Amino acid sequence: MNRLKQGLSFLFVTLSVAIFTLLSWVLESGELSMSALEPSLLRSSESASVQRVAQQSAPQVRVQDAWKLVYEKLPDFPIENNYISKETGKVDPTNTLVGRLIRYHVFVKGRPPNYRFDWKLSLADYLGATPDYLVESVYPGKDVLRSNPMEQDRAAIQRLNRAQRDALVQALVDVFTENSGGGRTPAGEKPQGRSNSPEIPQPQPGDAKLLIP
Repeated sequence: MNRLKQGLSFLFVTLSVAIFTLLSWVLESGELSMSALEPSLLRSSESASVQRVAQQSAPQVRVQDAWKLVYEKLPDFPIENNYISKETGKVDPTNTLVGRLIRYHVFVKGRPPNYRFDWKLSLADYLGATPDYLVESVYPGKDVLRSNPMEQDRAAIQRLNRAQRDALVQALVDVFTENSGGGRTPAGEKPQGRSNSPEIPQPQPGDAKLLIP
């Protein structure tokens, strides 16, 4: 009987030591695995932080300054900046044709500045090819210039040929997409964020004027 008790005690001690050894090995293996993962997790976290900072620090073009970038791309485009300011009584060289076009597009019509189709709609307003004809009372420059530049701006846009209008549209889109981190939208490719369903604009009276060379 005593021998049986001794045998059981020895077996219990042996099993206890084996279990303790196994648990210690498991814990050590887990710590090693976590320590191996920590550098990669840290690198991933740092990389995500860098990407967020880069996105937040991407230059955002101001509507008031966009016209300068357009003229850098199109140095021969009409400036039409010979209007006298009501405030200073002097010619305001910063009040340009492109600047007024941008303000009309964004503030008067509320159209997004990074899609070719929307810029073509605004040019169609100047060409008289859409129901949304220009209105003197809300045209940009009316409140700050002694003379309303609307008619002269409309005439300047109408003097452009189709290639010049296309170049203007592309320059405007490039300025607003390149400086917003979105990248240039290739011709014929639908921008992300819009519906995938086809958009077929309905013909409007006077649309044929857009095709005049």
